[in-house]
Amino acid sequence: MTINAISSINTNKQTNFGHSHRKSKEPISDTLRYGVLATTLTGVGTALAFISKKQGFSLSPSRIAKTPIKDWAIFKIYNKKHPARKLLELEEKEIVTVAAGSVAGGLAGGLIFDKKNRKAKLREALNQMLGNVLVPVAFVGGGARLYDKFKHQILSHVPQFKTDSLTKNKLKFAKGVNKFLKIIPSAGITIAALGAGIITGNKVSNFINEKVYHKKVERKIRGTDFAPHVDDLSMAVTLMADKSPISTMITRTVPAFLCVPGIETGKAKEY
Repeated sequence: MTINAISSINTNKQTNFGHSHRKSKEPISDTLRYGVLATTLTGVGTALAFISKKQGFSLSPSRIAKTPIKDWAIFKIYNKKHPARKLLELEEKEIVTVAAGSVAGGLAGGLIFDKKNRKAKLREALNQMLGNVLVPVAFVGGGARLYDKFKHQILSHVPQFKTDSLTKNKLKFAKGVNKFLKIIPSAGITIAALGAGIITGNKVSNFINEKVYHKKVERKIRGTDFAPHVDDLSMAVTLMADKSPISTMITRTVPAFLCVPGIETGKAKEY
């Protein structure tokens, strides 16, 4: 977590306001790096096992061993030849559960392998869980429900090409364009809600950290903060083609991206 320091000219005291970009002088050791990776994977794996069991998938080692890897719950992809077969669903509740497992695992590893920076890791755990997961997911979920409520009214204002008197080739092209135009409102709402959620979550977690730890913190938004939201890309793809191999393939990458909050938590140091 970036906590930047500037010197006060009047008081000669150091305060943390985050306006510069100083980096920690202490490098991250391989022990910490790989230890946190292992505990984060353990946390994510445990969360996925819980979700899989709850959704009716077997966790029997003997049954899993007899099942082809491509048919394991976490790897199973939609097949239009077998549209009714059961797939692992990763929606709002599941995303939060996996993220919680990731952050808990990363925090545990950080506390075990780096005892000197415990407070930094606790602050980053709050930033990741609240600022990068709970608040943004709530914003995106709220935006999606709002869109569903007014979907027909919104789509009624989306321009569409008339297809009554088109040739076969032009008809196929026009239908594709019409379909694309219809997903623009939902995609726009998703992107806007996600951006607003990450910005709001970041400010809320900074405020809470300041009140809890009595330390002025301005944690800048980083590219890794968007990693937990690959599921929103999946949702956008799904809007274009309902259930498809592409949308489920993207969804299957979500657990890997959700490892990022745990790793960031475990690696956090004082700056």
